[in-house]
Amino acid sequence: MSMSKGNIQKIILRGFIPLAVFLLVLFKAGTVNSDNSVKLYFFWGKGCPHCAQEEKLLKELEKRYQLLEVKSYEVWYDKENARLFSDMTEAYGTRPEGVPTTFIGDFKPLVGYRSYEVTGKVIESRIVDCIKNICADPIQKLNKTSEEKEMQARAKEIPAKEKDELFTLPLIGNIDTLKMSLPVLTLILAGMDGFNPCAFFVLFTLLGILVFAQSRKRMLLIGGTFVFFSGFIYFIFMSAWLNLFMYIGQLKIITIVAGVIALVIALINIKDFFFFRRGISLVIPEKAKPKLYERMRKLLKATSLSSMMLGTVVLAAAANAYELLCTVGFPMVYTRVLTLNNLPRFSYYIYLVSYNVIYVIPLAVIVLLFSITLGGRRLTEWQGQVLKLISGLMMLGLGLVLLISPSLLSNILVAIGLLIMTLVSASIIVFITKKVTYKARKK
Repeated sequence: MSMSKGNIQKIILRGFIPLAVFLLVLFKAGTVNSDNSVKLYFFWGKGCPHCAQEEKLLKELEKRYQLLEVKSYEVWYDKENARLFSDMTEAYGTRPEGVPTTFIGDFKPLVGYRSYEVTGKVIESRIVDCIKNICADPIQKLNKTSEEKEMQARAKEIPAKEKDELFTLPLIGNIDTLKMSLPVLTLILAGMDGFNPCAFFVLFTLLGILVFAQSRKRMLLIGGTFVFFSGFIYFIFMSAWLNLFMYIGQLKIITIVAGVIALVIALINIKDFFFFRRGISLVIPEKAKPKLYERMRKLLKATSLSSMMLGTVVLAAAANAYELLCTVGFPMVYTRVLTLNNLPRFSYYIYLVSYNVIYVIPLAVIVLLFSITLGGRRLTEWQGQVLKLISGLMMLGLGLVLLISPSLLSNILVAIGLLIMTLVSASIIVFITKKVTYKARKK
């Protein structure tokens, strides 16, 4: 039986139509699954305990929800991932606050991780919501932002964002306020911290006793060793603060607590300018001073180099232990600000070393001047009060910024502005106080 060409075409067509319908249905089904898939972007840091907790949860959720795809990026040691993290947060209208940070759909980025009950349930609920309602891939938001930025860059020579973050200095040119904020803040806070009345009291007293030996060599050796180990012990103290904040994570309540503590310390120091040693004061206790004096006198009598060096190290450790109450403010605020920045772990310690080098410079200068002149000097009570006032006013500004908007400290202009306002305010208060005191004595 023979078939005509038309019959053959009809048979082929009839067989092809069901196949085409089947393929179309299959394609649509695959498209629906693809649209319903949930992309979760997880940014974390190696060594971060809270990141490890969330990573464990996300692996469990990936097994539980087949449509979930977790994209994981380590940002402390990988510069490309850190750049992606910064771009992603910018696309969501914010800035990197710390790790872990989680992006799902159009939801606000979730910063930090406490436990499943506190944070895990929020993550899971967002995943379920995105599966039901089809959320956009966060990378689409990033791409859209990148396209908009490119269009702005073509339309203007300098985009608006860059204008906000750049200012021009004569002979220097444009300065990036975001990139320079942390180094400048380090310089300002460490410099302010270096003029600590408690540290000055111990060093001036030590050098005053060493003057009696009339030996520049001994004064340089003992004074230099004391300053070095003071900085080293201070570094250990600040590392403890840093690791505490890194362990706690990016919880907003911790920043608020740090801000409140800064305000309390600020008010105590400002109070000491007007009512020195009345009520609570952050100074070396009177009962501790005789022991410090005794250790200093022993250094004067030391006959061997080893005993003299060992005695100096012990003195530095003892003095810094007593000074911790005086110096707790700046290290606490600085390390908290440091952990609010998205940095590789080793970078935190580079900043700590830089801070401590700047911190000991005023002490090292004092040792050098004493060794050259062999002159006895001491910190007067009035000078100590002025230093307390400056420290208190700076701490007051820092505490308020931490409570109101910690991100302001990411701008170099804010850091410089705080310093200028502190010095101007302190000068005005000191000037008025002197005038009032002078008039009172004249009467």
